[in-house]
Amino acid sequence: MLAITPTVRNLLILNILFYIVDSFVLKISNGFALMPLLSPSFMPYQFVTYMFLHANLGHLFSNMFGLFMFGPLLERMWGSKKFLFFYFFTGIGAGLLFSGISYYENIQLRNAVEFYLQQPGPDALADFFSKHAKALYESNLGFLNKFEADPTNVSYINDSVGFVKGWLQREINIPMVGASGAVFGILMAFGLLFPNTELFMLFVPFPIKAKYFVTFYGLFELYSGIKNAQSDNVAHFAHVGGMLFAYILLRYWRTKKTNFY
Repeated sequence: MLAITPTVRNLLILNILFYIVDSFVLKISNGFALMPLLSPSFMPYQFVTYMFLHANLGHLFSNMFGLFMFGPLLERMWGSKKFLFFYFFTGIGAGLLFSGISYYENIQLRNAVEFYLQQPGPDALADFFSKHAKALYESNLGFLNKFEADPTNVSYINDSVGFVKGWLQREINIPMVGASGAVFGILMAFGLLFPNTELFMLFVPFPIKAKYFVTFYGLFELYSGIKNAQSDNVAHFAHVGGMLFAYILLRYWRTKKTNFY
């Protein structure tokens, strides 16, 4: 087994240290996770810092395992500086794509909230829940039934306004963390540069060529992001963003052959 490369080693150490500090010493994710653009807590530097934070040990392990498995070969090929640039380029790009899509979704949600505040009522509230807050629909069926039976009740109207405002505040303050975007960029680069390398995956009884694995994984992440199940807390569009920005950068480097690895 080849020795781990310097930049990959340093990234592993930094991610592990940040996880330990965030979990057991000081909750640095409160200021350094990537917040949605509409959040009052958003800061531009979070496009970099979010990559070094992770939600739990499993999240950290899966990302660091991918970095450990696929990163060293790319670093040997490109050199440490180019590999580090690639890592940050894809990680920041992933954050940008995710933020752009979440901004669009949050603007739609904000508009829906403003519309509801102009015409609050049981039918409008049910419509809001079904389109923008499915997680609230079933848990508030009892309230909706009472609101429908007494639609002019001021207390019910005020409670409904609180529901929609609270949901907006929740959505615009959900942070994103993790090195997944950069790791998926590394995965994409590996698939493009070594397309016929056979990978042995856990629970799959036969080898899969890297090009097929990357294609399937990318399509799965795109589908998952579009489906956007509200019970799913995985930032699929960040994964897609990492792969997309990796593809763009590799295509650019290929046009500059004197600068490519």
